[in-house]
Amino acid sequence: MRYLLLLPFLASPLWAETCPAPPDHSVELSTLFDQARAAPDEATGRTLSGEMWALWLDAPDAAAQEVLDRGMRQRGEFDFVGALRSFDTLVDYCPTYAEGYNQRAFVHFLNADYPAALVDLDAALALVPDHVGAQSGRALTLMNMGKTDAARTQMLAALENNPWLSERALVADGAPLGPQGQDL
Repeated sequence: MRYLLLLPFLASPLWAETCPAPPDHSVELSTLFDQARAAPDEATGRTLSGEMWALWLDAPDAAAQEVLDRGMRQRGEFDFVGALRSFDTLVDYCPTYAEGYNQRAFVHFLNADYPAALVDLDAALALVPDHVGAQSGRALTLMNMGKTDAARTQMLAALENNPWLSERALVADGAPLGPQGQDL
């Protein structure tokens, strides 16, 4: 009887295969970063941001894509427990796919578990150092941990690649990550 309980897991594509390497979108992302830096307006910048996200959300195979999509759907439905389970599965299956860590970090962030979010964001950035979403997520996490200087530095790094991030307002004069030490 207890062996029958294992059959659904053993039949799952995640247990039957090894995750392939994540797609290499570095050339496309580099082009998008250049285009974002040169974008004439926010609408263009937002469109380019969407194209960046499409590349980061391109999972290594159909099984990984299914788990990623399920986890994001669960998160969108505020099923954070289910989303964490899905992203745990994704990270276990595809440990070199940065987006699994980034999405799990987002759920930790929403749960105000900032130390866990930071661990996952650091893992995502170790795999893809220019992942703007992970960079800005790391900045927000550090900000919520009271590490303002590190948060500002991280947000500025994200804005170097995509100056159209909605979080850019956080580094404006008078904003939480804005310039410090100026006389009023």
